[in-house]
Amino acid sequence: IQPISTSQARSRKQLAESSFHVGKCFCLYPEDRQLPLEIRPHVVESDISSTVLFLKRMEIAGLSHCDFIDRPDPEGLMQALEELDYLAALDNDGNLSEMGIIMSEFPLEPQMAKTLLASCEFDCVSEVVIAAAMLTAPTCFTVPSAELKPEVTRCHMKLQHPEGDHFTLINIYRQQTSCDEEKWCEDLHLNHAALLTADALRTELLDTLKRIELPVSEPAFGSRNNTINIKRALLAGFFMQVARDVDGSGNYFILTHKHVAQIHPLSGYGAESPKLGLPEWVLFHEHSFCEDNCLRTATHITPEEFIQMAPQYYFYNLPPSESKDILQNILTHGVSQCQEEKPPTDV
Repeated sequence: IQPISTSQARSRKQLAESSFHVGKCFCLYPEDRQLPLEIRPHVVESDISSTVLFLKRMEIAGLSHCDFIDRPDPEGLMQALEELDYLAALDNDGNLSEMGIIMSEFPLEPQMAKTLLASCEFDCVSEVVIAAAMLTAPTCFTVPSAELKPEVTRCHMKLQHPEGDHFTLINIYRQQTSCDEEKWCEDLHLNHAALLTADALRTELLDTLKRIELPVSEPAFGSRNNTINIKRALLAGFFMQVARDVDGSGNYFILTHKHVAQIHPLSGYGAESPKLGLPEWVLFHEHSFCEDNCLRTATHITPEEFIQMAPQYYFYNLPPSESKDILQNILTHGVSQCQEEKPPTDV
């Protein structure tokens, strides 16, 4: 929860009145506090790790002295540097490491760039490069009107992969390239233009991999080893975005900042897609905190996989929680501890 500006409050009031004619908009804030007149610049509140990686690659020293048009929040800048450090993109002096230099070659957010590099180690480049392209491009899922929503939901459920949303995206791309693409997209209510954009991004990423002489594995989607390796690669980049269902009803506790969110309804694990059961542990691509407090693009993982892939110094810096205790027990006493009964809450 954070304050909004006077102009935002006025816009929401007008929206309520115009939508319902008799609607009311209640602005809740401390009596002794004045709202700012205008909204804060987006860069002040955004994740700027990609920007920091770019500035480091351009060898711009002293980020605190950069002449930003709108200066990022100091806490956000430190968080971006900490994130890059966890991803092994920085050396001991705070400059780009060899890993960081290679990561900066890709037109991807740092976590996805690290995932793509990890896929070279785990022989799943062909699949991960598709997931990276699909997540970077606009969403391929169309937003249906109210009358078409049940039909569209049924069509999208047919495409869901049992391992999770990242695998669903790979599955969709693979299927649309082996048929009459435009007609297939129309039948399943998918955005053909978004898939074309993903295809172009995939080609660009493969060209970059070849240019810097990194290996591209043969496709093996669907095999057990390939599934495990894709999850390892995803965890190599997104270990900071892991959550645990604390009560078995879809309330996911995010390990990094002790916040509880739900999986997006259109996810394979969401309320509108009962095909897949709720996993206890998930890796997610995005958390839309201000919009709907939902985890988007989630895939089932095990705590053992998380412990294997997360850097030790990141794990020990996690804030205390019962989820962290469970992980610590597994790390200390072995796999058998993960069979213990789940505690009722994390807070």
